[in-house]
Amino acid sequence: MQVTSYWLEHAWLDPVVEPGVLVEVADGRISAVRTGVEAPPPGAVALRGLTLPGLANAHSHAFHRALRGTVQVGSGTFWTWRETMYAVAARLTPESYYALARAVYAEMALAGVTAVGEFHYLHHAPGGTPYADPNAMGEALIAAAADAGIRITLLDTAYLSSGFGEPPNTHQLRFSDGTARAWAERVSLLKPRDGVRIGAAIHSVRAVPADQLRDVAAWAEEREAPLHVHLSEQIAENEACLAAHGRTPTRLLADHGVLGARTTGVHNTHLTDEDIALLGGSGTGTCMCPTTERDLADGIGPAVALQRAGSPLSLGSDSHAVIDLLEEARAMELNERLRTRTRGHWTAAALLRAASADGHAALGWADAGRIASGALADLVTLDLSSPRTAGAVPRLGAETAVFAGSAADVRHVVVGGRAVVRDGVHVSVPDAGAALTEAITSLRD
Repeated sequence: MQVTSYWLEHAWLDPVVEPGVLVEVADGRISAVRTGVEAPPPGAVALRGLTLPGLANAHSHAFHRALRGTVQVGSGTFWTWRETMYAVAARLTPESYYALARAVYAEMALAGVTAVGEFHYLHHAPGGTPYADPNAMGEALIAAAADAGIRITLLDTAYLSSGFGEPPNTHQLRFSDGTARAWAERVSLLKPRDGVRIGAAIHSVRAVPADQLRDVAAWAEEREAPLHVHLSEQIAENEACLAAHGRTPTRLLADHGVLGARTTGVHNTHLTDEDIALLGGSGTGTCMCPTTERDLADGIGPAVALQRAGSPLSLGSDSHAVIDLLEEARAMELNERLRTRTRGHWTAAALLRAASADGHAALGWADAGRIASGALADLVTLDLSSPRTAGAVPRLGAETAVFAGSAADVRHVVVGGRAVVRDGVHVSVPDAGAALTEAITSLRD
């Protein structure tokens, strides 16, 4: 068995930072962690700076990356933003989606992301006609992640209606399988493989009829797969759900068996006290996406109350207005400071945990996100001498990472023991900017 060694100048071994750490890797996993190693031993790869475990982007819509810098023009709402998103979705093919997603996932790798949860609902050809391979779009995303060097949990999404009791609109025909059972038949054709998990998602209580929610939940339960759902992202969604069902979206999900330890609610922004108790009491996770939530003016969710109630927190970049998990972690704390006018709602270690171990767990990778023996060998090294991190106190590395560092400071990324980013350059997509430019411009009129 071949063993690769990495010497980490400084390493965050949750919850502390240790200098001089030697990590030995065999078969993609960490086989040993040794502290107090003052210099790189012969043959070890030296990673100078602060090394963190791999980061998990628990909520992604890869094609939304094409919207960056365009949907910010003027004002508008989530609903006007959605019309622009539909226009981009209408132009994608399996080939163009692969090209875009590969570039987006390369951008994520450059930001220290080693696993992504892709909330995937762009299933069919325009008009809703299935491709010859009914999972052509999902397979394009899986291939894109593999070629960008990161793991993927494909959260294949049931999206069946445009609103409570309404059929899909013209744009949404690409998203719909007609019924939850037809969705399940198609998704069952997708198979887990090395670096790939297949999970499920309910787009929202607007998009899956109440009498079919249990079918989606049952599919995930049978496979012990992650199940994610957009939840109470906008007040309008809550109002419509109350009008249609006389209960909040959270209560509707609870009543149909959707909540639970393998379920993650994404956003969880506009919740009642009862909603928070239902989510926490069931162990349902919460994925906060602060940079998207602020970009769309959706609001600040009750993350502190949710975590106290028992809901584990993870983080995602969602619409990719920004791809930077350190910024998501920082924003969650800073948003709460603005809302409450007090500081220190989470330690830096807790915020890093949300961006790493807890995010991986939400995606079905419970053995990732830690620098520990037996864990998947995912490492992310930050430069401690950049204009942002210069002057850092090494023992306060967690604080430096969260409150000073950014994606721009990522120098090295290792996934499963294999180098994906070296000296700030992606190994297989060396000009990620050019790849993004080509993929995005091809989708414009």
